[in-house]
Amino acid sequence: MSSQTARAEELLREERERLVRQLAELGAAETGELRSDLDFGGSFADAGAVTAERTEVLGLVESLKSQVDDIDRALERIEEGLYGICAGCGNEIPPARLEAIPATILCVDCKNKGVTL
Repeated sequence: MSSQTARAEELLREERERLVRQLAELGAAETGELRSDLDFGGSFADAGAVTAERTEVLGLVESLKSQVDDIDRALERIEEGLYGICAGCGNEIPPARLEAIPATILCVDCKNKGVTL
């Protein structure tokens, strides 16, 4: 493993821990599931505010979970020895892109084409 890849792995693991902590602060598990005991308030008069707050929390949780998933995919590629190789076309991902977005598994061209995995 190159020193760049080792550094990327370290950064990815740190970012993953930070995101998982944020999920916990929002009352969600690492899987994105909200705790069953999470209370947004229950008074009828505040139903609109509760719905808005719950919707906002769910959106944040979804975003954080998506970021965790991206990091997990990048970490899997590191373990497989494929980090830095585009999962879409098989070309090398430029180092500048990996430095800017360590969790990326797609080159710019594949990302712009809307390649999904």
